[in-house]
Amino acid sequence: MVKNKNNKAIWGSRIRKDASSLFQKVGNSIDIDKKLFKEDILGSIAHIEMLFRQKIISFKIKNKIIYGLNKIEKEILKNKFEYNNKYEDIHMNIEKRLFQIIGEDAGHVHTARSRNDQVITDFKIWTTSATKKINKNLDNIIKTILTISEKNIETIMPGFTHLKNAQAISFAHYLMAYVEMFVRDKKRFSYNLESLSECPLGVAALTGTSFNIDRNFTSKKLGFKRPTNNSIDTVADRDFVLDFLYSVSVCSMHISRIAEELIIWNSDGFNLITLSDKVVTGSSIMPQKKNPDLLEYLRGKTGTTYGNLFSMLTILKGLPISYFKDLQDDKEILFKSNEILNNCIAILNEVLKNLRPNKQQMLNLTNYGYITATDLADYLVKNHSIPFRKAYQTTAMIVNFAEKKKKKLNELSIEELKKIEPKLTTEVLRIFNVKNSVNSKKSYGGTAFDNIKRMIIKYKKYK
Repeated sequence: MVKNKNNKAIWGSRIRKDASSLFQKVGNSIDIDKKLFKEDILGSIAHIEMLFRQKIISFKIKNKIIYGLNKIEKEILKNKFEYNNKYEDIHMNIEKRLFQIIGEDAGHVHTARSRNDQVITDFKIWTTSATKKINKNLDNIIKTILTISEKNIETIMPGFTHLKNAQAISFAHYLMAYVEMFVRDKKRFSYNLESLSECPLGVAALTGTSFNIDRNFTSKKLGFKRPTNNSIDTVADRDFVLDFLYSVSVCSMHISRIAEELIIWNSDGFNLITLSDKVVTGSSIMPQKKNPDLLEYLRGKTGTTYGNLFSMLTILKGLPISYFKDLQDDKEILFKSNEILNNCIAILNEVLKNLRPNKQQMLNLTNYGYITATDLADYLVKNHSIPFRKAYQTTAMIVNFAEKKKKKLNELSIEELKKIEPKLTTEVLRIFNVKNSVNSKKSYGGTAFDNIKRMIIKYKKYK
C-alpha cells in the first residue's frame, strides 16, 4: 500500500487548525450520504475517462485511478471499507482511500471538478434510480388492485358523499378510482425524470472550468441526456429534490386516503371488509380486538412526507444561488421520504392482498339512504319529458313519503307512487334495483359493468 503523506482534510493546507469536535459532529454527513458510494465511483470513473480523452491526464494515471476506484467499490461491497467522520462525506472518504491505494496520482481525480458538481451529479443519478424503482413498486400495487377488481365487478355497495349513502356503485369501480390515482403518481414521477436528465458534472464549484473538458461525453457516459446550461444554477438547483418530495407527498396522500376508507369500512359500524390476521394487531388489554394498525401507520406516515417537503422548501426559501451548507440536509430528507414511500406501497399492497369484501353487508347497506332516488328522477326526465328540477322535486316528495311511512323506496307500491306522480307505471319499480342502478351508468367513466371491464383490460396492458 502506498502511504499518503497528507492525512488531513483536503483543505488542511489553508485551514491550519482542526475543526472543533462539535463542528465535526454536525458537519459530517458520512452516515447519510454513504448510500451514494456507487454513484460517486461511477461519476469519478466517467470523469477520469473524459480527462484522458481530452489529454488532460495520461493513460497510466487514468488506469491507476480507475483501478483504485474499483478496488474501493469492492471493499465497500464486502464491508471492508473504513469510514472516517473526519473526512465529512462519502466523496472525501473515497478520495482519501484512493490516496492510500495509489498515492499522489489520486490528486488528479479532482482536476476540473468540485465537490459541488460531484455531489449533485451523484445525487441526481441516485434519485433517477429511486424514481424508477418507485414506479415499479406502483406497478405492483396497480396489478393487485386490478386482480381484486376483476373479481368484484358485480359486487354492489353504496357510494358515499359526506360519508352518507349517495348512489349505488360497484366495489371494483371504487377500487379502480385508486388505479387512476396511482397511474397519475407514476406519470408525476416519470415527468421528474426529465429534470433529472441534465448532467451537472463539469460546472465545478460554480463557474465551470478553464480545462478543455467534454461535458457531452460525461453526460452520455452517465446516462444523462445533456449537460446543464448554467454553472451557477447547476450547483444551486434542488428543484429536482422538491419535485421528488412533492411526488412522494401526493402519492402518500393517495395511500392515506385509501387507508382511511379501509379503516372506516373495517370498523364494526360499517363492517364492509374483513382484514386477515396477517395484517392486524391485538390489544394489550382487550382480548377481542383486531386493530388495523398497518393502515393507521400508512395514514400517519403521510404527515412525515409532507414535513420533509416543507423542510426542503423552507431551506431553499431564502437561499442565494450557488452552494451553501444549508443544502447538506437535502439528501437525508429525500432518502427518508423515499424509504417511507416504498415501505408504504409495500404495506398497502400486502393489506389489499389480505382484504376480503363482505359482499352481503355491502349489498345490505344499499337498502339505506334512498340511494336510488336519483335514478327515479332521471327516469321521470327520460320517460315522461319532465324537466330535471321538476323531477327532482317530485322524487324528493316520494322520498319524504317513504320516510314518513318508514319504508324503503323499493317497498312502496305502485299505488302509493301514483298518488304523488300519476304518470308512473309498474315499469318504474325496476329503477329501485341497485344492480340495475349501477349497470345503467353507461356514460364513459361510469359504473356500468362493461365500462369497468374495459378499464381493467386497459390497465392490464398499461406499462
